[in-house]
Amino acid sequence: MKSITADPVSWDAFERIFHPRNVAIIGVSARGYTFGTGIMSSLKTIGFEGKIYAVNPKGGEFNGMKIYKSLGELPQPIDFAIIAVPAEHVPKALEECRVMGVTGAEILSAGFSELGTEEGMRLEQEIRDIAAKGIRVVGPNCFGIYCPRSGLTLLPGPDLSRTSGPVGFVSQSGGMSIDFAHIGKWMGIGFSKMISFGNGADLRETELLEYFGEDPETKVIAMYIEGVKDGREFLSVLKDVAAKKPVIINKGGLTEAGGRAVQSHTASMGGTRNIWESVIRQAGAVQVGGLWELAQTCLAFSLLPGRVYENIIVAGGGGALGVEACDAAERYGLGLPMLDPEMTEAILEFLPRPGSSARNPIDAANPFVDPRAYREVFTLAAQDPRIDVQILIQLLHHYKSLSSGMGLESPKEITPYRELAGVISEVAAETGKPLVLVMPDFKQGRESMDIEEVIREARQAFLDKGVPVFDDLNSCLRALGHVSLYYARRRSRERL
Repeated sequence: MKSITADPVSWDAFERIFHPRNVAIIGVSARGYTFGTGIMSSLKTIGFEGKIYAVNPKGGEFNGMKIYKSLGELPQPIDFAIIAVPAEHVPKALEECRVMGVTGAEILSAGFSELGTEEGMRLEQEIRDIAAKGIRVVGPNCFGIYCPRSGLTLLPGPDLSRTSGPVGFVSQSGGMSIDFAHIGKWMGIGFSKMISFGNGADLRETELLEYFGEDPETKVIAMYIEGVKDGREFLSVLKDVAAKKPVIINKGGLTEAGGRAVQSHTASMGGTRNIWESVIRQAGAVQVGGLWELAQTCLAFSLLPGRVYENIIVAGGGGALGVEACDAAERYGLGLPMLDPEMTEAILEFLPRPGSSARNPIDAANPFVDPRAYREVFTLAAQDPRIDVQILIQLLHHYKSLSSGMGLESPKEITPYRELAGVISEVAAETGKPLVLVMPDFKQGRESMDIEEVIREARQAFLDKGVPVFDDLNSCLRALGHVSLYYARRRSRERL
């Protein structure tokens, strides 16, 4: 594989694929819903900033928009094409793109090697042969590309965020891509670029990983992989990239049943668990066990300073949550050092009595502690030189019961989440020690939709201040452990 950094032509091709000046959609139908009309609607809704052309040999109109019969009829050269025609017509459409000088194309169509048929494999080989002549191809059997800055979006992604962020995602699965994009929108994960490459007839995991490794917009790289084309080449690139940027890998198909599933999904060989765990560890990357862990880990990497975290303070919640914190912290390589008696007494001055304790974990005895008290608590605790990060557990659902008892219409009237978000972000900035919010929601019945709204608004208020928010303590500590272990390994390698 030719290095992207050593080949300006390859780099320019990637840039024009992710940031095309115009797009041709081949397979837009004048009637009914097709993948072509679906991606057309999605691009228009999200606000793609370039020119969009519809192409179909039958011509006609779609919502008042002219459908051209071929690329040759278009009034200008095309940077990027989206192919959404039946599988048997894909090679012809792709060859037309190549001949007309299109830089790259994504093939949304399915019906290739994932079927396991001779016909499907033959058609996919034709795609490879055409790509080798001078056009870059994403897919087939994929959802395509999401790039907030340019307005490209995945097939079912008209409502994704247009705000760019530091996380790049490379995925063999289209469904995983769109799910992650939706999760990121409310969880607070901003994406630089996302690419679903499906069967990977041309562009695949290794070359895309190398590109993201050099992409200045991407600071954290996430991957969903079912199989790789060349294991040694992938490991070599992974080592190089993970040495400078966090690479988080969710590997599908590590069980016998999972291996069978990925074979029918994207015609990939899953590989054994032991081999993959060894490869990822050897490369210095981070392995996660599913979509939610992937998202939580990306959140931590993107919002927390990149450093080793050894010891934590946990405050709020209740006694049992404190016990859970101690157990989970040890599981993920984190410590909760006991605060000295003088510090403990100073913190207790700001907590409700009786019932509170402040040795670490800090049990605040009730969920209605004034935000100004937490300012003092975390400012004091941050003075302990052993502490690297502080965690606040807030049980906002208790404000539901409190507001009902007070005869209020909504818990929003008394829940001080905006003030608390400001306090937490200010303490983090003043002390130089990050603060993280854990906000469980134990009231999820229909009768508690009002507090659900408050919790969602609270999440956004904290994210607006740059404070990462997790739904449960275990997820928070696991993500924090991933960040710490990555930077510890990277520091060890840099010393060699």
